[in-house]
Amino acid sequence: MGWEHGLPDARPRRRIWVDAFALGQCPVTTGEYGVYLRATGTTPPRFLADPRFSDPQQPVVGVSWIDAIAFCHWLTRETGQPHRLPTEAEWERAARGGMTDARYAWGDQAPPARGPLPAPGLVGAGPPNGFGLTDLAGAVHEWCLDWYAEDAYARAAVRNPLGPPAGTRRVSRGGAWRHHDPWSPVAHRSSLPPQLAHSDYGFRVARGAQPASHDDPPDDPEAAR
Repeated sequence: MGWEHGLPDARPRRRIWVDAFALGQCPVTTGEYGVYLRATGTTPPRFLADPRFSDPQQPVVGVSWIDAIAFCHWLTRETGQPHRLPTEAEWERAARGGMTDARYAWGDQAPPARGPLPAPGLVGAGPPNGFGLTDLAGAVHEWCLDWYAEDAYARAAVRNPLGPPAGTRRVSRGGAWRHHDPWSPVAHRSSLPPQLAHSDYGFRVARGAQPASHDDPPDDPEAAR
């Protein structure tokens, strides 16, 4: 985990262990999020009325960390199986696709250069990695469970790390569509306050028991504010 050639917050590169989990093949789509909205009466993200972001096969955007946690709680109740956001370590483990040293999720070569796009593309369009996961760069920043800290790697546990016990920003991973260079290296980290919702932020769902931690998200997502 990490990258010695990356920014300071992606160092030191280290070996970590995570327990078994499952991760969505692609980010949650607008169509999938719409099922949740209709079932719960939740207020839609403000970008959903914009035709640039409303295709059912686009990744849903304009979802805060708090919104993503609420979706996971709903999905857990609906399916009877534990769904949640991935930890940052889990996201990178899955995104690497079995490779340990590649710059990107699919290898060392970036796709052809491109400028910023007017909106995210449909899911599944990005290069797949070795596990068949897509849209790990070039789509949306994806919320993770952890609080962000620049020095988290120097202090975190070796097994099932879950970041610091508190903070002001939640971790996000993956390169987003509106950046001039959306092809983010797999070890690159980003972050945002959990109550904010931007047009280049979405999320991907993990399934499996949540790692024991000092920072379990509350059952009431409003308490996370």
